Amino acid sequence: MTDSKQHGPEAQSLEGRIFRPANPKELAEAVEQAFDYRGDITLALASGATIEGYLFNRTPTGSRPFLQMFPKGQSGERMIEYADIVSIAFSGKDTASGKSWESWVEKKESQRRVEAEQAAAEAKARGHL
Repeated sequence: MTDSKQHGPEAQSLEGRIFRPANPKELAEAVEQAFDYRGDITLALASGATIEGYLFNRTPTGSRPFLQMFPKGQSGERMIEYADIVSIAFSGKDTASGKSWESWVEKKESQRRVEAEQAAAEAKARGHL
């Protein structure tokens, strides 16, 4: 699979990357990444058409794997067969980029504060504080 950006430990978001899968396995992997992505993607199709939108479902098994997306600026959904996909660009803003680590740290700190307060209250109730 050809990726248009360098991979590195600091590069957590797929935003801005373009994948040009070389075989069905790579295509399936790229679709899975697109399914997990929290932004719009742009598909380049074998017909020469491009479709931008949000990927909300995929069926990677069966004789004709396909994905479903909500095309940007259109009502309804669209089904695209994997075989028609030439490339997948992560074109939309990743709405969770950079937030997951901070959110996790904030949540853990909050949980620790609550646990510490509960432990202090229990210790005080037993007369240890």
